[in-house]
Amino acid sequence: MNYVVGVDLGTSAVKVLLVNREGNVVKEASREYPVINTQSGYIEQHPEDWVSGTFQALREITSSLESGEQIDGISFAGQMHGLVMVDAQGEVIRPAILWNDTRTTLECQEIVSTLGEQRLFELTKNPALEGFTLPKMIWVKKHEPDNWQRLHQFMLPKDYVRYRMTGEIAMDLSDAAGTLLLNVEKGEWSSDVLEAFHIEESRCPKLMFSTDQAGGLLPDVISETGLDASVKVFAGGADNACGAIGAGVLKEGLSMCSIGTSGVVLSYEKRGDLDFDGKVHYFNHGVPGAYYTMGVTLAAGDSLSWYRKNFAQELSFDELVREASLTPAGAEGLVFTPYISGERTPLADAIIRGSFIGMDKRHTRGHFTRAVLEGITFSLNESLNIFRDGGKVIDQIVSIGGGAKSDFWLQLQADIFDAEVVKLNSEQGPGMGAAMIAAVGSDWFNDFTECAERFLAVGTVVKPNMENKEFYKSLFSIYKQVYNQTKELSRMLNDCKERVVK
Repeated sequence: MNYVVGVDLGTSAVKVLLVNREGNVVKEASREYPVINTQSGYIEQHPEDWVSGTFQALREITSSLESGEQIDGISFAGQMHGLVMVDAQGEVIRPAILWNDTRTTLECQEIVSTLGEQRLFELTKNPALEGFTLPKMIWVKKHEPDNWQRLHQFMLPKDYVRYRMTGEIAMDLSDAAGTLLLNVEKGEWSSDVLEAFHIEESRCPKLMFSTDQAGGLLPDVISETGLDASVKVFAGGADNACGAIGAGVLKEGLSMCSIGTSGVVLSYEKRGDLDFDGKVHYFNHGVPGAYYTMGVTLAAGDSLSWYRKNFAQELSFDELVREASLTPAGAEGLVFTPYISGERTPLADAIIRGSFIGMDKRHTRGHFTRAVLEGITFSLNESLNIFRDGGKVIDQIVSIGGGAKSDFWLQLQADIFDAEVVKLNSEQGPGMGAAMIAAVGSDWFNDFTECAERFLAVGTVVKPNMENKEFYKSLFSIYKQVYNQTKELSRMLNDCKERVVK
């Protein structure tokens, strides 16, 4: 029996899947690791935690193999944008600055003033946002000059783990697109951006397609993980690109909603020369030669986790969602905005913070939970509206991640998105996409479409409830007003917060 392995390097944990030729997950293992949050807006992780967690999970997977069973290939899906810096000896210089770190507002302004907003869109197809990698590099250069001088190569999180397994430094196009250093349309590092910020191209990794082989396993890795020396290692892709592959979003007209720590709404694009004026992200797909557009809610599942941790720790997520399902649509006038880490699409505001609006003494915990779930889904619906306003027809959306694990939340998505919501039979998201990259790279299939026909199958199709759909349209118009009503208040409160910190 032959297998492939998909590694999904997330923000809170790494998950490793062992997948057979039919696309069935025959074993999975995961390891959690901590996030470092020393002050408001600063979010980091130790890259060594990713490596040790991945190696432990791989050892658990290989320990289950029986005689005659072998792994043909392994690939990776990784959290995007995080800055990993290594010196000439390959040693990590400082903790990685993650995708949801928001310390770089001034650096984003510097990027726009240096290049000009329109020129930035022309070169990178994307706006300057705090989560991207280039602002983090400028911040380090400015605030930690000694660390910057030591920089030999920068990497993204999954690339560092793969580097530790192979000794080879590389980056695939789908992840490189989120650095703000890549010319997305041409698929090459942008010399204009690099020159503008005095970054030598030698500090950028070699670029690859997701299915390119990225080296062989090092002897000590073989010993530690139990993987065989014959296992082929493939470049892999950004978590959202891999999520799209794992959801079968492989041709024009298909869209996906993924709710993890963050939340995204993503749509396949076959061309790299479209102009969305920076309103949504425009990245290279994990499918060679293809692209995707994407809107992001920074704290989607993270809002629900934050809420449960602080107000309902004794309940499981299932119990919490069940309480919400017993309250009426709209939570009887209670609205939540999920801006606990700022927001990205369509607002791109690192300082805005979340709020509950309309609290009444009749409201119970169930109402609050429902408002959190509805607020997250409203935020994702803002991205869908941008796609629709641009002329896209979106009647069906594949849902993956935490939002697909609850029948109640699937129905909420269908009602608020005003579209059929599809849940696949085996919902493994980015990890399955990484396994599919390994399967195509290992020549099990000619392309991703052929692989998806074997690996993926529609499980549940949820249609909008007509009554709730109309109600949510009116509530969504109120939700959208909360941002402008609370924007200045958030800035005033942010000033108060800084005074307390000092």
